[in-house]
Amino acid sequence: MPLTITSANGTHQFTVQVAATEEQQQRGLMFYRSLAPNQGMIFPYDPPENIAFWMKNTLIPLDMLFIRADGTIARIVTAKALDETPVPAGEPVAAVLEIRGGRAAELGIREGDKVEWGR
Repeated sequence: MPLTITSANGTHQFTVQVAATEEQQQRGLMFYRSLAPNQGMIFPYDPPENIAFWMKNTLIPLDMLFIRADGTIARIVTAKALDETPVPAGEPVAAVLEIRGGRAAELGIREGDKVEWGR
């Protein structure tokens, strides 16, 4: 599914898998050995939840972008591979986007930027 992030320096296009079911959300990007620069996975929540993520069995570092119901990014965290420390959203979010670790910084994506995808 296509996903666009609009930031101060322009728009950034991604192709994401949707983790729609509970089983897909529990597995996420576990066991992936690589992730292309503009690929990722989105975890939608309806209604929004104050969710926490962790990196159990996740072999690559990931950026976690916590997205509010209005599409703005509430929080960005770069998580280390295999780190099982919970990473909380800090507020109710409508989705979490996982992309390659460090990619948000590379592209200049920041909290408050707008995320759009086919919901």
